[in-house]
This record gives sequence, structure tokens and C-alpha cells, in this order.
Amino acid sequence: MQSGDVVDLDVTGVAHGGVFVAREEGLVVFVPDALPGERIRARVTDVKKSFARAEALEVLDASPDRRAHVWSQADISVAPGARPGGADFGHIALSRQRALKAQVLREAFDRFAGTPVDVAVRGPEDVLGADHPVVRDSEDGSHYRTRVSLHVDGEGRIGPYAARSHTVIPVEAHPLATPEIEAVALALRSAPEGRIDLVQPADGRVRSIRRPARTADRRRRFAPKPERVEPEVVTERVGDREFQVDAGGFWQVHRAAAATLDRAVRDALGELSSDAWHLDLYGGVGLFAAALGDLAGHARLTTVESEPRATAHAERNLEEFGAEAVTARVDRFLTRVSSQAGSFDREMLTRGVTLLDPPRSGAGRDVVEAIADLGSSRVAYVACDPVALARDVGYFRGAGYELSGIQAYDLFPHSHHVEAVAVLTR
Repeated sequence: MQSGDVVDLDVTGVAHGGVFVAREEGLVVFVPDALPGERIRARVTDVKKSFARAEALEVLDASPDRRAHVWSQADISVAPGARPGGADFGHIALSRQRALKAQVLREAFDRFAGTPVDVAVRGPEDVLGADHPVVRDSEDGSHYRTRVSLHVDGEGRIGPYAARSHTVIPVEAHPLATPEIEAVALALRSAPEGRIDLVQPADGRVRSIRRPARTADRRRRFAPKPERVEPEVVTERVGDREFQVDAGGFWQVHRAAAATLDRAVRDALGELSSDAWHLDLYGGVGLFAAALGDLAGHARLTTVESEPRATAHAERNLEEFGAEAVTARVDRFLTRVSSQAGSFDREMLTRGVTLLDPPRSGAGRDVVEAIADLGSSRVAYVACDPVALARDVGYFRGAGYELSGIQAYDLFPHSHHVEAVAVLTR
């Protein structure tokens, strides 16, 4: 098998990352835009010692779960290099998407956590109810994104990147974006090379944040620095609670995600001890710290985030709880607490909960072991990557914790991404 070969493949499984699995000439072949049970024609793009990658060209025998792609420009009938990325499950019936995500999660736990899980992937409607206002408009899994990033290349083309590349693809629709963001995105005509972030907070008005590309031009390096402009602060809402956040700062993408995960954390933890010290790590502007505060009453509560402006917002957002908002890298914060905490603080920590919502790469062994060293009675782990979650759960198990529950949520419909909330008990 060589790059450029066109082969017919029987697709047998799904792998993490939005690709599917076939076998040819003794090699595992990873190919997108397919489905288990299908026979497809594909072009080989890369061959390694034990596996190969390919791009799907044609469906020879379709799965009953194949649907017209939610983003017509990403359909298999379009040339692979012209398909926009971001909707790699868009050709699959929504119920099958969720089953595949659950399968990836289960297989990740079997392989990396050393413990089996029985988990299904639920949609926001299963948590918040089908009549919830942020759920009603996304019954088919479309038009849910309140944040979209577009790219501008050196020739002025504006659009998403093509799948698995940095080639900008001009598009005629943005079916995963809210209708308001889609309208703004399609109206864009010119911008400097770089990125444009479109953000629609709770007030419904779309903000456009332009991020020009950095340049190595010597003249630019010695030019006066532009005057710093303070970011706009917007309001997001979860239930009756408001959160202040920079327009370009981190907030959940799906219009129902923050409410879904807030409910998931509350249901998973239940009432917390008020005579304890609870930690919220990678805390952002305080979404989950607020849930901990509601569950724990007047307990000691600390939220930790490395981005200073997010921490400043968290301090204001959590004012009613008297929470401590710390700007620090999580690993350094944990090291400091471990070295400075007295016996009273450590006793408070052992009665408390540590919640962490790390980036896609996960927390990693050092952070997990530092959390375990502090001895929290329970750990709540909010994850957006099944493999990183499973790996870290394996580390927690090695440090004296066991998985006591896990739930998964489809907050990125038509993509391979899945959110999960796992609870571990010491």
C-alpha cells in the first residue's frame, strides 16, 4: 500500500478523533466520513509501519444510519480537500452519533483507565427537558454554537479550515452556528489575515472579535505598540445566575452546555459539607465554583485559574460565597498548598470536594497525584476528551481513588467531541 492508492475498504469500527477503522493488507486504516458497516472507496494519504490514513471518496454500501450531511459542503460527494472541518459526524443520524461517542468512551476506559464503564451519551434535552428554551431550537443538533472561529488567509479568503488542514474554505452556510452568528459570518467580506471570533452571549447580540495574524516583519517589530484596549465584558446566564466574562474569553460553546453541565455536577455531587474546604481547579469565571457554593453553603471555597482576567471575573461572580479566586497554574497552586497547609487545612480538604475542568489535554499525572496527596473525599472531573479522562482516571485509581459514577453529554452534535462528568471517591 502506498500514498495515492485508491482502495475499497470495509469499515469495522470507530476511533477517537472522528475517524473510522478499516483494515487492508494487514494495516489498520483510519478514514473519516464513513460509518461502521459501510464499504467505501478511499484514497490512501499516509502510510506508516503499522497503520495508514485515507480519505473517503465514495460510499459503495451505505449504513442505514447515514444521512444527508448537515453541512452540504462537507458531504462525501465534495472533494476531500474542499470539505470544511468541524462537523465530522454530520453524516450520521443523531442517535447513532451518540452511540458511537459512548463506544469511544467505553473503549478508552477499557484501554487507559483499567476499569470498565457502562455509559450512554445523553443530550441536553435529557437533562434540562425538551421544553427548555435553550434546547428547543436545536432538536436536530444544528444551530447550537454561540461561538465560532473563522480564519482569514493571505489572499483574504474567510471561512473555516478544511478538515485536518490549515486551508481556509469559503462556505455558503454555517449550520452548527446560531442563526444570528451564521448571518454575521456570511456577511463578512474583508479582514486582515488572522482569525475572526464571533460570539453571541446571553443578550443575543453577536460580537465580532478580530485577531490579526502575528507578523515577523522587522518594521512591525520596531513600530510603536498599539494602545491596549480593554476587552468587552458580557453577561452569560445559567438559570437565575449571571456570570461576567470577557467577550473573547472562555465560555461553553453549545447554548445549553453551561446549564447542562451545571445540572450534571449538582446531580453527581449532591449536598456538600459546609465544614470543609472545596477546590475548583481550571475554574474559568466560576461556573462550577458557583455550583459548589450552592451545594456547600458557607464552606471554604477556592477557585484556581491561570488567566488573570478570568480570575478577576470569578471573584466578582462568586462574591456571595466569599470565595477565594486565585490566579495561578493549577500544578503550582497544588504544590504551594501541599507545602504550606497545616493540619487544620488538610483536615478541611479531606472533607471537601475537588472539582477540575482541565483543557482537552487533561490534567496529567503530576496534577492528579498532587490532588490525591491533598486527600479530598471526592473528585469531580469534567472532561471534553475521553482518552485524556480515561488516562487521568487510571492515575487517580493508582493514587487511591475509585470511579463511583460517570455521565456523558452530547454538547457538540455532528462532531466527534463529547463531554463527561466523572466522580471519584477516596
